[in-house]
Amino acid sequence: MKLVTALLLFVACALALVSVACGGSSAHTNAATTPVATSGSNVQAISVNSGVDANYANGIFTSVTVCAPGSTSCQTIDNVLVDTGSSGLRILSTALTVSLAQQTSTDGNPVAECLPFVSGFTWGPVETADVQISGETAASLPVQVIGESAFAVPAACSSQGAAMDTVTALGANGILGIGVFAQDCGGACTLTGASNPGLYYQCPSAGCAAISESLSQQVQNPVALFAQDNNGVIIELPAASAPEPSLTGSLVFGIGTQSNNGLGSASIYNVDDFGNFITSYKNVAYNQSFIDSGSNGLFFLTSSLTGIVACSGGDFYCPPTTQSLSAVTEGATNATSGTIDFSVANADNLFNNNPSAFVFPALAGPNSISGFDWGLPFFYGRNVFTAIQGQSTPGGSGPYWAY
Repeated sequence: MKLVTALLLFVACALALVSVACGGSSAHTNAATTPVATSGSNVQAISVNSGVDANYANGIFTSVTVCAPGSTSCQTIDNVLVDTGSSGLRILSTALTVSLAQQTSTDGNPVAECLPFVSGFTWGPVETADVQISGETAASLPVQVIGESAFAVPAACSSQGAAMDTVTALGANGILGIGVFAQDCGGACTLTGASNPGLYYQCPSAGCAAISESLSQQVQNPVALFAQDNNGVIIELPAASAPEPSLTGSLVFGIGTQSNNGLGSASIYNVDDFGNFITSYKNVAYNQSFIDSGSNGLFFLTSSLTGIVACSGGDFYCPPTTQSLSAVTEGATNATSGTIDFSVANADNLFNNNPSAFVFPALAGPNSISGFDWGLPFFYGRNVFTAIQGQSTPGGSGPYWAY
């Protein structure tokens, strides 16, 4: 069977402290496929393909250019996963050849981070880089370098699951986190004592210990540090109705900042302090729902709640026939709502019958939380806007999703 990378879901975003804007109310249903922007200084090419190890289902990848701060010593890194479910740029140490500046704590010790995902954790130092994507630059951006061996993994980090510190484990050369939050942890990581979630560490020679980390020093959503087009992003992908080898599309920076990134008729779905909105399925509202391009399927509820049998491995659904379903998405703090139609196919059959395909619009599986993870299949044929917290847009201040 084709190897499928596990669900990649950022869980620490719930720690961010944000103020959520209120928007207007509207009704929204499944929209027709919208055009994909192909040019502009704020447009970056993206591709759903097999990935760096030629085995990634429903993974969306792009390239980023990383430079030593203030220098022309740069490197373009390809096969970086585009992830609206997290914030911050993370690069595997094995993919990085440019020497970056190590961040230090107020005590003068090197700073590292442990970031938990559903499928494991990333561990490594926080370093500073100038990052270029299309015609945009984020100067002096704190980034995480995953798997740097100079810093031993603390026990509190290794207990988070499997280390995603290799190409095989991560399925990519890095993660480009462009979610709704400006930092990867926010106000919670600025706190001291037991209230701090313990994501950031200082690492003297004796070992690493958890510390508080200021907002400016945390790993940042690179878009928020752009000089312009810094209020959000649009992921634009063509429709897919059946398994395909690949899809190409665009990552467009900014919302309403240029002629190619207007909201148009998209409806705005505000999110709560945890980055969630509401999905109603079979007349039950699930508040822990979100949109995540880094998840490779539609993950929702469990077999006991859906009546859809899971595959033998438990990661995906395997109904005997393809299921045509629908759910209603609703803003967390506004009255926007709309119906989303989707399909759930037998994952084993998808993989076995389509050995050359890596685009699967009907791939779905059980979720470990009581909510909907609208993963990459949600993006096919739909322009999806991600507005960053605190940033002004024509649709109001972020954070919100729009489509």
